Amino acid sequence: MPKSISMNNIVVAAETIESLEKRIQRLEQENAELAAKVAWYEEQFRLSQRRRFAASSERSKSTSEQLELFNEAEVEAQTPPPEPTVETVTVRRVKKPGQREEKLKELPVERIEHRLAGEEQVCPQCGDALHEMSTEVRRELKIIPAQVKVVEHVRQLYSCRRCEREEIQTPVVKAPMPKPVQPGSLASPSAVAYVMTQKYVEGMPLYRQEQQFERQGLALSRQTLANWIVYSAEHWLEPLYERMHRELLNQDILHADETTLQVLREPGRAAETTSYLWLYRTGRYSPPIVLYEYQRTRAAEHPKAFLAGFKGYLHVDGYAGYNGLADVTLVGCWAHARRKFDEALKSLPASKRSAPVAAKEGLAYCNRLFAIERDLKELTPEERYRRRLELSRPVLDEFCGAKGTRPAQKCLWPGHSVLPGTVGEVGGVFERRAVGDRQQPERAIDQALCDRSKKLVIREHPERGEGERDGVQHRGDRQGKRAESLRISSVPV
Repeated sequence: MPKSISMNNIVVAAETIESLEKRIQRLEQENAELAAKVAWYEEQFRLSQRRRFAASSERSKSTSEQLELFNEAEVEAQTPPPEPTVETVTVRRVKKPGQREEKLKELPVERIEHRLAGEEQVCPQCGDALHEMSTEVRRELKIIPAQVKVVEHVRQLYSCRRCEREEIQTPVVKAPMPKPVQPGSLASPSAVAYVMTQKYVEGMPLYRQEQQFERQGLALSRQTLANWIVYSAEHWLEPLYERMHRELLNQDILHADETTLQVLREPGRAAETTSYLWLYRTGRYSPPIVLYEYQRTRAAEHPKAFLAGFKGYLHVDGYAGYNGLADVTLVGCWAHARRKFDEALKSLPASKRSAPVAAKEGLAYCNRLFAIERDLKELTPEERYRRRLELSRPVLDEFCGAKGTRPAQKCLWPGHSVLPGTVGEVGGVFERRAVGDRQQPERAIDQALCDRSKKLVIREHPERGEGERDGVQHRGDRQGKRAESLRISSVPV
């Protein structure tokens, strides 16, 4: 060892090398984390661009088998054999007869006959009299706009002449007359029904209805229309709502969902504060009931209070607020899991979408399950149960095995966090009537909200907690139609 190198220098050099190695490891780890973040942001950017500019449909362009064998023909066909001679046959598409009659058969028909006058029924060739040979029929649709008229209820009052002559107490007898919808108001059942339908079914705000009535020569302010709605809801619809609520709790299969909205002029809260509209509806084989409930928060206490007394299966989207419900078996949503796989696949670069990635594999499994359910849609619950065990069970077991080999990270198995909670229960059975697709309640809750482009929000009535509502602004993604899927229960049914 050279005399110029002391032991202290060796120690310092060793410590420096160790420090540099640790720094290199830290920098490599930070670089890997930053690279992962950049890749994640790039995926989110591509997904955002597709949501903004591309088609919003989640429909796969090919079946699950085609997803796995996308370029099989190109790979295998090295030297293509000569193509066989194909005879070209031109098939002329024949329009199905009677389609127009089928569309118009439920409509009333107004017949207008066009005849020649008596003096005109003369042959232009020889001057002899003409006779009716046949008829030509041309059909057209006639649309009658809404008509407004005043209906006067005139009630006769009766008294007794004899009592009047003898100066004793004279009874006044009134003819029976229907009670008004709202005392002291111009509202009639048809008027209130029209205003409610225009607003809540057709999505026309009250200020536009006010303008529409004004063009018809009728001055009805939006405040008057709002009072009609609030009064009728309190006195006529609320008892019906409570009766439907009791009937809903007696069912064995329900759906639940919630979405955000804004409420203006709510005491003690800013207009930008997020509120929630909760939805509860019955299943396919029960009486159709859809109930909405407004709440200020998304707390678990709200479904717990609304569903108190319900015992059965509840279709949800994986929100943890439903986990505390007693005597309720939660049913997961395969459509949400499929959407995560679809989004993950779309977020990849185009060059990697044909590769055997986890998102593609999960999407293929979901497509196979959905394809089976489409074929079982019209079967009875008992037949569907038997066919699910025969067809869907092997696919689901294979899916669970593939899921078990994947880490829990969303980047590798993107649908992991939203998969139905009972998907891993091998001992579970397929419930006969429950489905795992929640598109029906999501479409129902979407129908309750006006289109976001109208930029409207709910306005709180000054005299009550849930009153006048001029419109809403929806801040959730709109769901498309999708075939109903399956669910798995860990409890024999």
